[in-house]
Amino acid sequence: QVQLVESGGGLVQAGGSLRLSCSASGSTFSSLVMAWYRQAPGKQREWVAGISIAGSRTSKYADSVKGRFTISRDNTKATVHLQMDSLEIEDTAVYYCKGHHFAGGPDFWGQGTQVTVSS
Repeated sequence: QVQLVESGGGLVQAGGSLRLSCSASGSTFSSLVMAWYRQAPGKQREWVAGISIAGSRTSKYADSVKGRFTISRDNTKATVHLQMDSLEIEDTAVYYCKGHHFAGGPDFWGQGTQVTVSS
């Protein structure tokens, strides 16, 4: 079983930055494929960014955040980060961290952290 806890959300003005963190426990973090998702009010949860066990050179992004968000991982601290720059009002959502073992198996989710971007 993997436990994921997100932190770092908050209220920020458009154009500002936030850094989200997701701390993992209960498994070998270096074996987990990690991703960030978000869910805006009234919308379905959507994938934002992902990073494999190989690290940043394998990171991928949704078109809506490409060039503004950066996903990274620190295996020594069992943490994945999402650096969010040039935030837009449309980025307002609850952001979730997801992990699963690279060899397969169930997905594990965090409880989410609210990000609100104001004009």
